[in-house]
Amino acid sequence: MKVIKFGGTSLADGPQLEKVIAIIDADATRQVVTVSAPGKRFSGDTKVTDLLLQYAQAAINGDDTQAIVAEIAARYQAIATYFHVDSTAIMPKIIEQLQHLAKQHYPSYDYLYAAFAGHGELLNAQLIAFILQATGHNARFVSPKELGMQTTGAPRAATLAEISYQKMAWFTLASDEIIVVPGFFAYDEHGYMNTFKRGGSDITGAILARGLKATVYENFTDVSSIYAVSPKIVANPAPIAKMTYREMRELAYAGFAVFSDEAIVPVIKAGIPINVRNTNEPAAPGTLIVPENEIATTHAITGIASDDRFATLYLHRYLLNKEIGFTRRLLDILYRHGISYEHMPTGIDDLSIIFDKSLTSRAQFEAMIAGIRTEIQPDILEWHTDYALIMVVGEGMQEMHGAVANIIEPLTEAGINISMVNQGASRISVMLGLPADQVDAAVKVIYEQVY
Repeated sequence: MKVIKFGGTSLADGPQLEKVIAIIDADATRQVVTVSAPGKRFSGDTKVTDLLLQYAQAAINGDDTQAIVAEIAARYQAIATYFHVDSTAIMPKIIEQLQHLAKQHYPSYDYLYAAFAGHGELLNAQLIAFILQATGHNARFVSPKELGMQTTGAPRAATLAEISYQKMAWFTLASDEIIVVPGFFAYDEHGYMNTFKRGGSDITGAILARGLKATVYENFTDVSSIYAVSPKIVANPAPIAKMTYREMRELAYAGFAVFSDEAIVPVIKAGIPINVRNTNEPAAPGTLIVPENEIATTHAITGIASDDRFATLYLHRYLLNKEIGFTRRLLDILYRHGISYEHMPTGIDDLSIIFDKSLTSRAQFEAMIAGIRTEIQPDILEWHTDYALIMVVGEGMQEMHGAVANIIEPLTEAGINISMVNQGASRISVMLGLPADQVDAAVKVIYEQVY
C-alpha cells in the first residue's frame, strides 16, 4: 500500500483534480490519499488557506463575513461543477461548516486561526472523497480523529503524540478501498483542531506512511525532480535521481522548498522511501529519498541550498575564551527573551550567533541586543539582518579530500566574502555564512565548480 500526498497547486481546480484522479487510478496500491487545500489557479490568485485566514480576521474584527464565506465556497463549488456531479449532497455541508467556524468558541486566537486554516484541507478532503465516490470509486473521507491522530504542543505548531501510532496500527483498509485524509492538522486531547508547522500536509503524509505501514510515500508536487540547485538561481540544473534522508534534511533546512526539514522525520524512523513526483508529468520517475544504506554514491556533492531568512549577531571581547560561564550568561539572555538560535561559531575573542528571523519578532531581538549590551558589555557588538546560509551537501563528501578548500577557493577568486564556514559532524555537509546580497552569486560559483 502506498500513501500519496498532493499539494495545493495539484488540487487548485477541476482540471488539476482530474489529473490527480488519473494518478490514483494508475496504481491500485495508491489507497491512502492526503490532500492540501486548493492552491493558486493562476498568478495573482489567492490560496483557499489565505482566504480562510482573511475570514478569521474578519470574524475577530466583527465584520460581515458573508462575502468571504461565499468566495471560499465558490472555490469548492467550481471543482464539483467541473465533474458534473450532484453537489447538493455535499455543498450545503461545506457551507454549513464554513459558517459554523465564526460561531464557535475558541480558547485563544491561536486556536481560532488553527481551526480556520485547517478547514481548507478538511473541506477539500470531504469534497474529493465525494467526487471519487460519484465517479465510481470505492472511496471515503477519513478524519485524523478516526485514525487516532492526536496532537500536543501549540495549536499552530503542533506535533503528533507518539501514542497516535499505536492507535493507527488498528486501522484497516479494504483491498480495493481508497481513503482521503486531510493534511495539515489533527486534534488535541480536548478536541480542538491544531495545525502542524511548515509543510503541514507533508508531515501528515509522512505520519500516515509510518502509521499505516506504507511501502512508499509518494509526494506529488509541481516539479518533476528535486534539483541539485534552485532553478531560480541556475538555469536547467541537474536533477537528483536518488538521495538519502539526511541529505534531504540538510538541504531542506537551508531552503529546499520541496520539504521542510521536519516533514520527513516520521518516514525516516520507519525507513520508508519517499518518491517526489510531478502531478503534471506523472510518468517522470521523480526523485527517490532513501536510507543511507540503500544508495551508492556516484557524485561527491548532491545538492546546494541557500536561504536568506537569517540574521547574525557579532560580538567581540578580549579574553572571551577565558571567562568561565560567559556562554551561559549569553544564552540566559536569549532564554529570557524567548529566542532560539541556529548556530554559534566562536573564536578566541569573537563569537557570532545566527538566528532564524522568521521565528522571532523584531521587538524580541531589540530587547535581546539591549540586554547583551548592558549585561555582557562587549567591546564590539554588530547586528546584521541581511545574512544568508548556503548548505553544500553530499554523502560523497566523506570521501572527498579537501572538500572545504574545493568550495572556498573559487569563491575567494570570485571576490565573494564568506564570513562563516562550518563542516557538519556527519561530514556530509559544509555550511557557509555570507551577506544576503552575495548568496546567489556564491551558489552559481559553487555549482559551476562541482557539476
